[in-house]
Amino acid sequence: FTSAKLSSLRHHLKTHSDEKRHVCHLCPKSFRTATLLHNHVNAHTGNKPHKCSECDTAFVTRGELARHRRYKHTLEKPFKCTVCEYSSVEASKMKRHVRSHTGERPYPCHLCSYAGKDAYKLKRHMLTHTGEKRYECYVCQARFTQSGTMKIHMSQKHGENVPKHQCPHCSTFLSRKSDLGVHLRNLHSYLEEAVKCRDCEAAFHERYAFLQHRKAHRNEKKFRCAQCSCTCDQ
Repeated sequence: FTSAKLSSLRHHLKTHSDEKRHVCHLCPKSFRTATLLHNHVNAHTGNKPHKCSECDTAFVTRGELARHRRYKHTLEKPFKCTVCEYSSVEASKMKRHVRSHTGERPYPCHLCSYAGKDAYKLKRHMLTHTGEKRYECYVCQARFTQSGTMKIHMSQKHGENVPKHQCPHCSTFLSRKSDLGVHLRNLHSYLEEAVKCRDCEAAFHERYAFLQHRKAHRNEKKFRCAQCSCTCDQ
């Protein structure tokens, strides 16, 4: 990095520092620069000082406003690839694109040899290690580790051109009559031994009722921060 202005150089050097002197008065977070703190506080208060001149939308930061204008109004793509004809609205997308030419994968998995081109792909990969299935089909409650797999399931099992068979006990639709039979056996048949909830004393003789009950627990916020209003479930 080079700059004709000393102030610009000083500002750039802060990006390499771990020092975060600017502390939010509303939560425990801290930031390297006053600008980052100011933007963060605006997110707390809902203040959006950067207003679009061409529509009624407003944003917390100038960067968000600039991105909005490029996507919605100017359609400008200022970031050009030097290798191919690709261009982008955002610098971050250009960085990811360039890695398709260089082969760079700067986000390695600490559990195996996988390395991702961006943080999102690494996060998605980590689900293969944890076994977590965060994507649930809203039609039949099947769960998947990746959103793409769920979309394939939706198109194959519940697509617009697929015949539908409605479950008589819930709002589920299935593509085939045989699928409906499986659904009825797995979710609505009477269980001799009740399934007990691990988080409360509830017990159910129908798996569907048990799964609906578990959803309520997934939406609960179990842990509360002693210093602010933040809550989380793990």
